[in-house]
Amino acid sequence: MKSRIQKHLEKILIVVAFAAVLVGCSSTPEQVDELEQARTLVQQVETLPEAGRHAADDIVAAHEALRRADRLAEGKGSVGEIQHEAYLARRHAEIARLHIERGQSAAAMREAETERQRVLLQSREQQAAAEAQRAQMARQQAEQEAQQARLEAERLQTELRDLQARESDRGLVLTLGDVLFDTGRATLRPGAMGGIQRLAEFLVKTPGRTVTIEGHTDSVGSETLNQTLSENRASAVGNELMSRGVNAARITTVGLGETRPVASNDTPAGRQQNRRVEVIVSNPPGTVTGSSSTP
Repeated sequence: MKSRIQKHLEKILIVVAFAAVLVGCSSTPEQVDELEQARTLVQQVETLPEAGRHAADDIVAAHEALRRADRLAEGKGSVGEIQHEAYLARRHAEIARLHIERGQSAAAMREAETERQRVLLQSREQQAAAEAQRAQMARQQAEQEAQQARLEAERLQTELRDLQARESDRGLVLTLGDVLFDTGRATLRPGAMGGIQRLAEFLVKTPGRTVTIEGHTDSVGSETLNQTLSENRASAVGNELMSRGVNAARITTVGLGETRPVASNDTPAGRQQNRRVEVIVSNPPGTVTGSSSTP
């Protein structure tokens, strides 16, 4: 049988062994996985672009939690305490990453808006430049057309002067002689058409001008017959102008019979001068004229 001393020694050994097991179970392991995972996450987050700008405080807080966890590990702190600090470090890192992503998104939106405004401004400037160019071209074209119209009007007016037109306060006066009509008739001869065509061209090119057509006769025959003949001859010229494109509203015809002779009716030559149609082309609008002795 075992002695009482041996039994007592066995009990002591059992207690020591059990205590050793307890001590081994409560000691800090060499590595806590949660701590290493938190450390890796913090390192990843702090290397992200703009981390220092958007999440500096969160990264600092994460590092402080890691340092507390490291001190606990070095001072044989409990696993639960180390895991708690690792959790805090990881949460600060996750918040930091969220702040970084939001900051980058906001920066991207600002950059996109800046680019949109730049493109919009560039488009407006290009549109304004194109409109200015079109306006310049339109002005140049209008000036060219106006110049051409002036030159054409001057050419036609020169032709009218070549037809023996003379200037007066009322405008240019063109005399169509008796040779354009048969004796006692109001029908224009073919030889009259050239001058009337040139007059019609001038009036079409100068729409601001009007024309008054006056018929005149000599004193041979009755006054009534001469009045009617002068009216008919003035109307014949007016109708011919209208047939060549001159608006009827711009034409006034009047018969003056034998009331305004320009020469003596006592001679054949004088009577021929009195048998005439005078076409008065008005001056351009706004023209200021002086006094004139034109009959």
